[in-house]
Amino acid sequence: MTSSTSSAIVISKWTIDEYHRMVEAGILSDRHVELLHGEIIEMSPEGKPHAHLSSDAADYFRDLLRGRAKIREGKPITLPNHSEPEPDIAVVRDLGDTYLEHHPYPEDIFWVVEYSDSSLTKDLEVKPKTYAQGGILEYWVTNLKRMELVVFRNPGDDDYGEKRTLIEGDISPVAFPDVVVSVERLLRRRG
Repeated sequence: MTSSTSSAIVISKWTIDEYHRMVEAGILSDRHVELLHGEIIEMSPEGKPHAHLSSDAADYFRDLLRGRAKIREGKPITLPNHSEPEPDIAVVRDLGDTYLEHHPYPEDIFWVVEYSDSSLTKDLEVKPKTYAQGGILEYWVTNLKRMELVVFRNPGDDDYGEKRTLIEGDISPVAFPDVVVSVERLLRRRG
């Protein structure tokens, strides 16, 4: 008679400090990755529309929020749920050289924006949970396949309480109710 031994598969999770040590040691220097819930995730390369439209949107936000916020493009933010994503755009408090010491924390972040094509499933299903659990007030996804803006608001313990999809009109960010953002301008639609 033979005995069978069952063993569980254990996935090793990384802390933000461990992830930072790997980055500083150059272990991840040849990889485009981000940390989500303790797992190191490969990031998709940006296509031409993604790169151009997200850069253009960042310039648009800079014009709209001049002197009120800092616009960071493709830079890490640090969340308490063992995550350090690199959103296409993060609209954050301008804390100057404080960011030499640490990336923006949730209390420093007004909202984040992803432009999404090949990473659409991750951006619409995984990242909303990551950002909501991390305390990000608002998250926007520009769906490049359908040319629509998906807006997530009211973060909860597991996900956002509100999700709506826009293809036209205007929207004001929760943190800046006096600022009017043209959806057509973000999507390059003619209204």
